[in-house]
Parts: sequence; C-alpha cells; structure tokens
Amino acid sequence: MPAEAKAEATTARDGAQPAHPNARAAERPAHPRPRADAQAVHPNPRTLAQPASPPLTERQEARRRRILHASAQLASRGGFDAVQMREVAESSQVALGTLYRYFPSKVHLLVATMQDQLEHMHGTLRKKPPAGDTAAERVAETLMRAFRALQREPHLADAMVRALTFADRSVSPEVDQVSRQTTVIILDAMGLDDPTPEQLSAVRVIEHTWHSALITWLSGRASIAQVKIDIETVCRLIDLTEVRGPDSA
Repeated sequence: MPAEAKAEATTARDGAQPAHPNARAAERPAHPRPRADAQAVHPNPRTLAQPASPPLTERQEARRRRILHASAQLASRGGFDAVQMREVAESSQVALGTLYRYFPSKVHLLVATMQDQLEHMHGTLRKKPPAGDTAAERVAETLMRAFRALQREPHLADAMVRALTFADRSVSPEVDQVSRQTTVIILDAMGLDDPTPEQLSAVRVIEHTWHSALITWLSGRASIAQVKIDIETVCRLIDLTEVRGPDSA
C-alpha cells in the first residue's frame, strides 16, 4: 500500500475529514455546488439539479459509481450501522484514503447515495409517467411510487433518511442535491418547466411532508395508508398555486 494511503487508512475513521487538507481537491470539483436557497432566485430550478462543478473524468465517475453501489448494497443488508467506510472501500476496490477524498464521512456518503437512488427513480418514473388528471394527483402518485420503491428496501431507506437527519452544514452540498432532485421529480409530475415562486413554495412544503412521512413510517408511527392520506392532502396545495388567466377570476 502506498505510504499516503497507509497513513490515511491508519488515521481515518467514520465521520473524519481526509488526512490531507487538499486531498479532496484532487478528486472533487474545485468550486462548491450552489446552495439550495438559490432556487428562490434562479429562473429555472431544473438546472440546479446538475452540479456547477467541473465534471469528473470517466475514471473518477466509474470509481464514484462503484462507491455508491457498495454503499447501497451494505445499507440494504444492515442499515446505517452496516455502512462502514473501510468495508465500502474494500467492496468498491478503492483505497480508504481515496474514499475519504470523495466522501469525508459516512453521512456524506449515505446522503449522496440517496441522491443517486432518487436519480434512478426519476429515470424509472420518466419511462412510465403518472396518469392522474390533475397536477396534484400526478404528484401524489409519483411520490407514492417513490415511497413504495423505498419500502421494498427498508434498511436502505432507513440508512439514507438517518443520514439526512444527522447531516450538518458540512454536508450541505449533498443535502442540496437531494432537495433539487426531489424538486425536479415533483415539477416533472406537475408538468412545469418554469414554476412561479408560489409553486416552488408549495413544492418545498410537499418535500418536507414526504420526508416527514418517511421518518414516521420508518419509526413505526404511521401506516402506509396514513402516509398516502398525508401525501394526497399536502399535494392539494398545488391546486392553490395554479396560474389562472385574466378571465378565470
């Protein structure tokens, strides 16, 4: 093992920062991703779902995908506690120091895993769009389909949601990406390309409710039937934000 990787493997622990201050710069974009509050002023929130940083090389992207796959596999088997950075490094065939350059802690890794899972769900949803007659019905159907996908992997869902709950400001870029991905999924279901500030506000409330519903279900405090009622109820906010023409008053 190279001396640098050996030193990092000796000192790095879950939640620790990379052993060298500039190590992350070697593997990750030099500029931070935009904050989620940029949605309030950005003319098109869809563009915020893409990182503003320079893209990774093909080799770096392949390595990152192996890491995320290993994270999801370990979480699926045993939840949050089963995701140990050393095991992730071994499963993805990367040095432990390299893993910490991509993801400084387990929380960073699992939040990024959630964004990756949402992106995969989005692709599936696009292949079979929701069939509701109204935007509210389509969003409710979309979120319930995403919920059921997580329901099939309860350990993975619990690990990702716990990571979101534990995330502090150092994890803001990864948390922002989860929020943006969820926003784009909802806007697609609504059929909107250029939402108004009121519509974006409704989307944020819907996101908060969906996240809360996941937590209450995972903790055994809500049934799937109750989750469905809550999601359908909050999606009715969309009806209040519909843009009407001058003759519809």
